[in-house]
Amino acid sequence: MFENLVDRLERSFKILKGEGKITEINVAETLKDIRRALLDADVSYKLAKNFCDDVKQKALGMDVLKSVKPQQMMVKIVHDELAALMGSTSSDINVKGHPGIVLVAGLQGSGKTTFSGKLALNCKSKRGMKVMLAACDVYRPAAIDQLKVLGEQIGVPVYSEDGVKDPVAIARNAVSKARQEGCSLVIVDTAGRLAVDEEMMDEIAALKKDLAPTETLFVVDAMTGQDAVETAKAFNDRLDFDGVVLTKMDGDTRGGAALSIKAVVGKPIKFISSGEKMEALDVFHPERIADRILGMGDVVTLVERAQEQFDEEQARKLKKKLARDQFTLMDFYDQIQQIKKMGNIKDIASMIPGMGKALKDVEMSNDSFKSVEAIILSMTPVEREKPEIINGSRRKRIADGSGTSVAEVNRLLKQFEGTRKMMKSVMGLGGMTGMMRNMKRPRR
Repeated sequence: MFENLVDRLERSFKILKGEGKITEINVAETLKDIRRALLDADVSYKLAKNFCDDVKQKALGMDVLKSVKPQQMMVKIVHDELAALMGSTSSDINVKGHPGIVLVAGLQGSGKTTFSGKLALNCKSKRGMKVMLAACDVYRPAAIDQLKVLGEQIGVPVYSEDGVKDPVAIARNAVSKARQEGCSLVIVDTAGRLAVDEEMMDEIAALKKDLAPTETLFVVDAMTGQDAVETAKAFNDRLDFDGVVLTKMDGDTRGGAALSIKAVVGKPIKFISSGEKMEALDVFHPERIADRILGMGDVVTLVERAQEQFDEEQARKLKKKLARDQFTLMDFYDQIQQIKKMGNIKDIASMIPGMGKALKDVEMSNDSFKSVEAIILSMTPVEREKPEIINGSRRKRIADGSGTSVAEVNRLLKQFEGTRKMMKSVMGLGGMTGMMRNMKRPRR
């Protein structure tokens, strides 16, 4: 996410490195580089120019403290302006009602249907809501089937009507059915087109007028850059939606859509979606995204994701095992499964300050765990419990059974031993349960 922009901005700030103070000359040189970085990120020329003008005005009008270097001050100013450009604060969705109704719109291929499923899971698991999905894309049978598959996967009912071609009637009946079944939220997945056209606009407008949704969200593919911004503007002019959802953020290394939409359309980005996993949906926090763009990581989001997957009872059992030196390879396997649930491993690592740059050219994905998982599952239950009994012949058998090499088996056993020692030392510092409980305490 934003990899190219992060690199370009970092190079821009190096112009001020070693400078004793901020001057009009060195600010102009830095901003020239920043403007180019924004243009490369697919931000419009007008928006990039206005952004740099605002930064210049603040930089030249600010007294630099002796304890703060000009480079650090410029980073702070750019950070604040980036956050302001994207909306400053996060914006929640309105899901209140009897039931609440969320209308999801967007072009074909933008990820509407997948987002609808992700939002349903989000509201079910994090808000404790009883959710129903309504399949109102009557033009693509595959879209209805896809929504049903997603609904079954996350345990949410999907309302559809075979052979009916009136999306307004389907949506109206879905809301009525949801009310009867005590659902507190209906998410309506609508039809998309390959491009904006009047027929599509009329249909979405009719759905909005009939349903009076509590929230209308427009889904755009972040990889389309300025096209995403222009499409969002066209939809908003007609629909007056409440917020934007950016999808496929894991494939977008530029970030122009995220930086531009709020300024151009005047509506907040409410969610960002990355990857196909149903849990891969995050609330859009401008301040945190600004942190990531400037290479500062995003520890808060990392902690939140960890808390979602954290099982306090399991942690207590794990602590007892570690205290008794009984941490097994199966426990190691379970920890890997929890990490995988948090999302893409490279994305998670990039949230740690400084790690994004360090891992820039490193190929990392959740598939990296496959050989480790295969090795552990090729062991007998006794071997997983007591890895010290794994001798040469056992290692050869495990390697053959997992489709790996003896060297890979040796490497895993060494990594496991290192992990066991590290986790035991962490428990000695107060324990995982205590640390996570502290993180869950509300801020005052």
